[in-house]
Amino acid sequence: MSDIKPRLLLVDDEERFRTTLAKRLAESGFEVQTAGNGRDALDLLGNSPCDAVLLDIRMPGLSGIETLAEIRKNHIGVEVILLTGDADVPSAIEGMRLGAFDYLMKPHEFDSLREKLVQAVELKRQREERLRKAEERAQLKNIRF
Repeated sequence: MSDIKPRLLLVDDEERFRTTLAKRLAESGFEVQTAGNGRDALDLLGNSPCDAVLLDIRMPGLSGIETLAEIRKNHIGVEVILLTGDADVPSAIEGMRLGAFDYLMKPHEFDSLREKLVQAVELKRQREERLRKAEERAQLKNIRF
């Protein structure tokens, strides 16, 4: 991973889980913001872009799947990893269909979760780099001497 800290948004309605995981992720090199529901997560994304979202599927109000759909509409480059505590396979499949990077079961082993987040961030950054290079090539083609 590059020297720039990966920016992560952790969205879960369970405050204790969210707080504890955010602290561990921050200690392992992520810049972490948290939200307790989908609506707050979307507001945060609108004001403060991030590389990846770790998103609980089951939340009151806007579900994780509904939140994912909104993220895909308005923040297409952000990678999303879904978390489920219920072995909710149909929702996880729906999330993958909507473009989630992956889904993980709660509780999940921390090192494996961290590695999955690193992979998601790397994918996003590689895609951004390819886009930047394509834009540079397009600009060079437009320069006339």
